[in-house]
Amino acid sequence: MARVGRLAGAILADTDGAYYLVGNPKVPCDWEAAGFAPPGAIDALTTPFIHLHVVRPPDLAPPWLTLDVEGEGLARLLVHSFVIPRTGSISERLWRLATGQRDDDDAPVPTAIPGRWLAELPAPVWQIVRDAVLRCS
Repeated sequence: MARVGRLAGAILADTDGAYYLVGNPKVPCDWEAAGFAPPGAIDALTTPFIHLHVVRPPDLAPPWLTLDVEGEGLARLLVHSFVIPRTGSISERLWRLATGQRDDDDAPVPTAIPGRWLAELPAPVWQIVRDAVLRCS
């Protein structure tokens, strides 16, 4: 079972002991403190996800989504689901929607949130959701 959380504003996917960073980080990251070798330059516009090399057991901070999808297939699903194409960043609004957080509510969310629906939802349906959520108002 894969776990998907956040790291430095990007998405961190833990899948069978491999770790993928999806999207551009939004804040500086101390990679070694997070458990990873520094990945070098990151440009999610050209490479939307990268494999991170573990230097010590990483600690994935909650909340995280749990999914049955593994490996690079999971990374591709996360790109399609959460990355804003024009910036390479992760959409906070889409992440909050997927984790059940409301924009106007700071109530705690569960540590592990079932995310199986994300992989099972037809891509055209999620695209409609993405378009509605990302539409500037």
